[in-house]
Amino acid sequence: MNEEEPFYKNWRVLLLAVVILGSITAITVSYSNGQLNIQNNLKYGLDLDGGSWLQVQLQGAIAQVDADAGKIVQVEFARLLNDPSIKIDEVTAASVTFTTSTEITQKTIDSFGFGPSTLSVAPSGGTQVTLQTNKDFLIQTYLKNKLGADVKQVPGRFPTFEIRKAVTEESLNAILQPVGGKVVPPFREGVTVETRDETKQRLENKLNPIALKQITITPIGDNYLLIDLPGVSIEEARKLALTPGKFEIRIQSKGNETEHVLFGDQITGVGVPQKEKGDSWGVSFELTDDGAKALRDAAIQYGAVTNPAAHYLSMYLDTKLVFDAPLAVELAKNIQSVPVRSLVATTGPGDTGQEKAKELQLHLRAGALPVQVKEAGSGEVSAPLGSKFKEQVLIAGIIALVLVAFVVSLRYKQPNIIIPMLSTSFSEVIIILGFAVLFGLQLDLATIAGIIAVIGTGIDHLIIITDEVLAGGAMPPDKVYKSRLSKAFNIIFAAAATVLVAMLPLIFFMDSSALRGFAEITIAGVFIGVFLARPAYAVVIKGMLREDTSTKFVEED
Repeated sequence: MNEEEPFYKNWRVLLLAVVILGSITAITVSYSNGQLNIQNNLKYGLDLDGGSWLQVQLQGAIAQVDADAGKIVQVEFARLLNDPSIKIDEVTAASVTFTTSTEITQKTIDSFGFGPSTLSVAPSGGTQVTLQTNKDFLIQTYLKNKLGADVKQVPGRFPTFEIRKAVTEESLNAILQPVGGKVVPPFREGVTVETRDETKQRLENKLNPIALKQITITPIGDNYLLIDLPGVSIEEARKLALTPGKFEIRIQSKGNETEHVLFGDQITGVGVPQKEKGDSWGVSFELTDDGAKALRDAAIQYGAVTNPAAHYLSMYLDTKLVFDAPLAVELAKNIQSVPVRSLVATTGPGDTGQEKAKELQLHLRAGALPVQVKEAGSGEVSAPLGSKFKEQVLIAGIIALVLVAFVVSLRYKQPNIIIPMLSTSFSEVIIILGFAVLFGLQLDLATIAGIIAVIGTGIDHLIIITDEVLAGGAMPPDKVYKSRLSKAFNIIFAAAATVLVAMLPLIFFMDSSALRGFAEITIAGVFIGVFLARPAYAVVIKGMLREDTSTKFVEED
């Protein structure tokens, strides 16, 4: 037999060792505020950490709608211009022409949002207006005005609209009746997948600031979102998730009167709460170019640049005042000459100022959701119960490893087989936990079940490798060893492929976060085992058995 390098110098074993060390580092070491911290970086789900869950329903409807374009223009402009004598002259696929007796300007007509216009003197007197528009856009604008909600057109053969507000088919027919319109079935409550995903993203931006634990939001169909809030009480969960609403900044004009400046969608970025000058806490935020210009124009118009103390900026969430303060003197001076995009809202010193800063950060992140949400279900897991589950899971994991060790010991009775096998299995657990930290996966009862399942299948694979290479009762020569090892890995790859195929439907077709977490951790465990741990074990077991001087090498017939 030729001398070989020690198994612990083999690149597969070294790679496994490096990945284990990296996983331990990911689990225990974090970097923040310019320094390294030793802590537990594992994120625990609702089952293990306690907290609340909410199921929210997205308020909206998708409807096919038909209406008379001429009647829409007649009804709407009679209202807008206070002119009941509006006369429709011509309706084409790309324009609507009407006559009004009211003296009107093109700027005023265009401001109503029904499309670009051209004006001329009507032959019979009055003003003739031609709107460059079409039937679909007129229906969309009419519904938006009547419902006071955002309305989006959905691509399709027939005019279909997403109404971002709770509405019934009967109420929608009543709204359309004055303009010769109606709902053309099918009509369904709900929103589009794009709106659902947009709402999910905005809720995540609101609910997952650095100050809170990781919160997961899982879509359920097109109309519901399931929100898990570990470590958050049900009252706080409702406050956070169900009141994102509309964020608005207003400016004090005179006395207690205020005027609109901008909405939350003009805020492009929000910083983390931090101390500004001295002991005072604050939250930085940035405005869009249009938002910065709107703030500058309002500050100049109402005198905030010359007398900021008399013209506070107020922030509202769903018409509720959440913060107000005057412009700083230096900011008032700068904003008079140029729009300022980067601002800081200061909330005061000490713990009170810090808490106010955290709360304001949430509000600034909120913006306005695409649709309103309504609670459809809720639940709470108390912190003591979550801690108890955590202890039970730890005990269950230890018992599983002990039982596996016992069964393996009964079968092989050789430390040079038992120790590498159990060490390999334990290393897989460490790597899976490191994977969970790096990819932001939460550990809950389902993912823990997935890890235990991976331990079981992993031991099965290691037994296959061991039994194949020792099929003759002893360690074979290299040629035979490689042949048997290849056969063992063919079996392992086939078994792993079966597991992957079984898990993929849970990834792509199941909305449940628990089932997805189980599938994700199982798939990760299978890949880690097949491509990292099993090859390293094969090298280790070969080296360990060959160092056993009592082993005899026999040739197969």
